[in-house]
Amino acid sequence: MNNMHSTTIIGLHSKGKTALCGDGQVSLGDTVVKAKALKIRRIFNDKVIIGFAGATADAFTLFEKFEEKLKSNKGNLKKAAVDLAKEWRQDKYLRRLEAMLIAGDKTGILMISGVGDVMEPDDGLIAIGSGANYALSAARALLRNTKLSEEKIVMEAMQIASEICVYTNDQFTLEVL
Repeated sequence: MNNMHSTTIIGLHSKGKTALCGDGQVSLGDTVVKAKALKIRRIFNDKVIIGFAGATADAFTLFEKFEEKLKSNKGNLKKAAVDLAKEWRQDKYLRRLEAMLIAGDKTGILMISGVGDVMEPDDGLIAIGSGANYALSAARALLRNTKLSEEKIVMEAMQIASEICVYTNDQFTLEVL
């Protein structure tokens, strides 16, 4: 395992709307090597947003695999996620990939990992990466105590995480469905 960090992504699904926000920092050990990395993408004819934390090349491999699973499952997010997690865990090549994904559409949001996890959050909030706990805590407080929109909640949560986590910066990408 290398010391490359592609860090914080937070997502919120609420009332049929999904917002995903990620920072742009990529670090190698304690050195920032890139400040404006794009860690969030739209896939499947712009019907699904997906973000990653972990090794970039590994994440792109998983993006492609996940889009294949969406196509073979006619866009069913949960079924595609379970199929990807199964293959990721069982395939000798995929098993070595070091990344985590968040995927969302108008029906929900999920976290997918290489150990076979497919997690749907109870409150619609999920985060991955180095600053995940900071962003998640901030977003939960905002969700419970404000009337902010989904996109404002994830942006504010990322801003707070960037002020605390040295592996999270304030160069954000936001996608909303």
